[in-house]
Amino acid sequence: MSDELKTIRDLIRWGTSEFNRNGIFTGHGTDNTQDEALALVLHSLALDYSISENTLDCHVTSEEKEAIVNLIRQRITTRKPLSYLTGHARFAELDFIVNENVLVPRSPFAELIDGSYYPWIEPEQISTALDLCTGSGCIGIASAYYLPHIQMTISDISEKALEVARQNIRQHRLEYRVTAIHSDLFENIPDTQFDLIVSNPPYVSTAEYNALPAEYHQEPRLGLESGEDGMNIVSKILRQAASFLTDNGVIIIEVGASAELLMKKYPEVQFNWIEFEMGGDGIFVMTREELEQYQHYY
Repeated sequence: MSDELKTIRDLIRWGTSEFNRNGIFTGHGTDNTQDEALALVLHSLALDYSISENTLDCHVTSEEKEAIVNLIRQRITTRKPLSYLTGHARFAELDFIVNENVLVPRSPFAELIDGSYYPWIEPEQISTALDLCTGSGCIGIASAYYLPHIQMTISDISEKALEVARQNIRQHRLEYRVTAIHSDLFENIPDTQFDLIVSNPPYVSTAEYNALPAEYHQEPRLGLESGEDGMNIVSKILRQAASFLTDNGVIIIEVGASAELLMKKYPEVQFNWIEFEMGGDGIFVMTREELEQYQHYY
């Protein structure tokens, strides 16, 4: 490695160039190669984003440089998303532990959580909630963190994912309000009713999954791909969810870029799509009454 790379700023610039030359895909925590390089350099140096501009011009030691270079090269050669290399991801302004057993947190749900799910349901009307296909637990845990009066159940079919989710429950000291359950959708969920059900389930079609950038193929396929049209899991949730909601309960489901596929599959169903101020789309909300109204279509 050239001795010309002396400062933190030098290494961020070099990392950015290397990422551009090698065509990495960003989208798992950053949306550009410079931010990607910045995140890895700061992580390697045990620094955070609060550092001053002047700190970027500090020299690094030879050992620090070697560690940074190795991490940037690992990002290129393995195509592992940033968060798998650092072991952490930010979601809804909270830190979450992540590894290859869970998807990297990224969802417009963060904006809904920030608004306490209003106006789709009055926050004070939520006493119990369920997060299906929870993965790292980020949506359910963040919901419980910012709505301190609710009891949250989170579930996933993957025990390995739940191990990560339980770590995040402990990290945020929510053991007394968040319960993790191993379940294939509603299979092992207690016979009860929830005021709110949220879910970011697998919704990618097989063809779309095969065409995704290499970074996505480092994530668990179980959390992304859901059959030929991507709607297998979503359809099951829609068929089963009504009996798990209170009379005034609502369900909010993310289907991302597969929104058009869902509407094409169920043209008779009126989906209530949420508009986001901070960017993102592909999330709809339905009441128990609406789920029951369209039950024979699913």
